[in-house]
Amino acid sequence: MIFEIIIRKGDIIEEKVDAIVNPANSHGTMGGGVAGAIKSVGGGEIEREVIKRGPIKIGKAIATTAGKLPAKFVIHAPTMEMPARKINIENVEKATYGALECAKNLGIKSIAFPGMGTGVGGVAKKDAANVMLNTIKRFIDTGNSIDKVILVGFDDELTKAFKESLKNAKI
Repeated sequence: MIFEIIIRKGDIIEEKVDAIVNPANSHGTMGGGVAGAIKSVGGGEIEREVIKRGPIKIGKAIATTAGKLPAKFVIHAPTMEMPARKINIENVEKATYGALECAKNLGIKSIAFPGMGTGVGGVAKKDAANVMLNTIKRFIDTGNSIDKVILVGFDDELTKAFKESLKNAKI
């Protein structure tokens, strides 16, 4: 099996992949940040579906429709219980792993992640990138169906942090 990690600067809602990840809150409300962008472009049915299926525990994830987005699914992986809360790095690790498990269970081949917890969650971009890459490495070492992970940095700082973390993770 060929496994590929791609890092690029951009907007996750434009990714043509099987699933994009929403660093959600446990209740599924989609107000700002990545979630707000997903809802704004993809449509309100995404939020309605995730709220109906919540609450979602940190470390778990659920997939919903992607509405009008080019992806097939949105995987909602909570980094926080309540909206707009500061979080710790352990939540980034749990949410990243939960999203990967959800993707594996759906047989997804390609998945795109934003910087988990780097917005309102307040986790430093470098710290989040390190934990995310190490979690991805741990996950792929167990064998899975995912062929491609795309890490999308919304700015130069996050994109650089992803690139440096990829070197250090030795994937």
